[in-house]
Amino acid sequence: MRILLVIIALLIPSSMTVKAVSTLPTEVEKIDVKLAEHQAAVTFLGLSTGEATLVQGPNGENILINIGGEGNIAELEGWLSLYNVKELSTLILTNNGQVLPIKKLAGLIQKFNIKEIVTTADVSYKLPREPLNQVRVTVWKEGINKEILPDMFADVQFVGNQENEGMDLMLRFYKHNLFMMTSISRRAEQIFLSKKLEDVNVFKIPNNLTEESLSDQLIQTLNPQISILSGADEDKLDQDLLHDLQGIWSEVYSTKKHGTVTIKFTESNYELITIPLKK
Repeated sequence: MRILLVIIALLIPSSMTVKAVSTLPTEVEKIDVKLAEHQAAVTFLGLSTGEATLVQGPNGENILINIGGEGNIAELEGWLSLYNVKELSTLILTNNGQVLPIKKLAGLIQKFNIKEIVTTADVSYKLPREPLNQVRVTVWKEGINKEILPDMFADVQFVGNQENEGMDLMLRFYKHNLFMMTSISRRAEQIFLSKKLEDVNVFKIPNNLTEESLSDQLIQTLNPQISILSGADEDKLDQDLLHDLQGIWSEVYSTKKHGTVTIKFTESNYELITIPLKK
């Protein structure tokens, strides 16, 4: 049974000193997801370019999946500060074709004391040595299953090295399944269909979708309760895709339209919170 709570705005007087950027809400001071034992939170950040996802556990540990586009690092740092993130234990980079802003990456490593970068073999070759002297680089392959936070596991569904491919993860937290899709090739889709990735609660849709990137068969198989367009411009998407998602009663949220989306999970339920972007 789906329990869905949408909070349209958190109107708290601001005392933030983060540099003003295009999306940070000035009326929100801090966001505390208040995680107890056996809880976790996944936040799809409302960046002006690219996508980034913050994963938080009850032990105070934070993991960042991707770092957004080539925009100013102040925007990403501002969102992390808003969620009271002071350290990142792990940075996961999933997109082979992503342009890595070296200064942005180095700044994040220094400011948030990143200990490990997890990525594909292709991306690992592109990483600069200089800012990574004290950072462990780990390459994940298809089939790897790792506990990344208490009770949260990352299953690597596919790792590709062709155009529009990268690393695709299924995050599992008790009975909840979050499919973090990166690859949009036909080869990747056939892999997903062969694995019968059913009972998906949250589907993070790649922001580099092209027309007819996702087949109706794959959408029907995933049957997500919530679909997140992270970093994607909704007006540029294939309208058939949106129609297919609505046809299976999937709640569709766009970080460009609805703002930052946080989903807080317990063992059996979840709630969804949206933080509007600065107008």
